[in-house]
Amino acid sequence: MYNYRIEIEYDGGRYDGWQRLGKDASTNTVESKLTEIINRMTGENVDMYVGSRTEKGVHALCQTANFKLSGHRETLDIRNYLNRYLPRDIAVMSVDEVDERFHSQLNAKSRIYEYRLDIGNIANVFRREYAYHTFDMPDFDAMRKAAGYFEGSHDFKAFTSAKKSKSTVRNIKSVRIDYEGSRAYIRIEADDFLHNMARYIIGMLLDVGNGLRKPEDVKKCLEGEEIAMSLPAESYGLFLVKVVY
Repeated sequence: MYNYRIEIEYDGGRYDGWQRLGKDASTNTVESKLTEIINRMTGENVDMYVGSRTEKGVHALCQTANFKLSGHRETLDIRNYLNRYLPRDIAVMSVDEVDERFHSQLNAKSRIYEYRLDIGNIANVFRREYAYHTFDMPDFDAMRKAAGYFEGSHDFKAFTSAKKSKSTVRNIKSVRIDYEGSRAYIRIEADDFLHNMARYIIGMLLDVGNGLRKPEDVKKCLEGEEIAMSLPAESYGLFLVKVVY
């Protein structure tokens, strides 16, 4: 078998995430678009493995995936064929032949997500589909204090919509909050993310920023204290920046 690693960028606005299984199964996913065209090119039905399974409406600046073929193909031919037939909101940036043992999910060391904010007095027309408009200037000092509680290894069961999970403990390496002019971003790096975990974390940080919550509420949630949770942030402002290997 020949193992191929691909790096992809996509606008997730019209897709049901990277993959949608179970009772909410859907073929309107980024994975389905890729595997359909690979099948058209090679005649093989491939299993696609991914570094970070993005959710509905979430974008990717650099997603990593891999698949195996029984027959050898030139990497440039694969890249060019995929980009020729993929929708214009999905692009394959690179294709490399890798060791057969490489696995996009299992070999990943961390994932980095970025949430984009428009903090201008008036929402920017050209960023409205890719950045959340805050209306008022957030309290970034309070947000950074709250972000500090998230860093480290914690049980994030309060910050996921997953019904079942073997373990809800994850390690957040860093949470950065920066702004300049009318733009701001929240960047989170973690060993892995639970379903909707990034959006719940960002939703809590935004509530701290607009005064609806105190930074210490994060600590209470992580320690298992039952308090009303913040709503998850809107998906259209969230980007997978990269998967780290």
